[in-house]
Amino acid sequence: MTAPNIAALTTITGKTDLADLTIGGVTIVSNGASSGAVYKINSIIVANIDGTNDATVTVKVVRLSGTPLSAALASDIAVPANSTLVVGSKDMGIYLEEGYLLQGIASADGDLQAICSYEIITGA
Repeated sequence: MTAPNIAALTTITGKTDLADLTIGGVTIVSNGASSGAVYKINSIIVANIDGTNDATVTVKVVRLSGTPLSAALASDIAVPANSTLVVGSKDMGIYLEEGYLLQGIASADGDLQAICSYEIITGA
């Protein structure tokens, strides 16, 4: 598992992933253990599509390689009905190395959707 040298880039590919969040948690973005890339997260936005009920969201960075570990970017943050929450923005500087993923967990199934824009960076 090697992280590319981002000072010697070979490609940057813009991507966007979507997820319907559940009580059990779902993967929003995953960087495979041998991808040869680092993912730079530009934004993570969670929308509450329920027209009546508020819901809460937890978003975690999870390390799958080595000793598994997770750390919350947001923990049980309220998202009012018919509104959005910006969990992460470009100025935060979050990188997903190989073997890491972003996970979203909702307080209620069917209420929250996540959108994540990111760049896949490969280098020498």
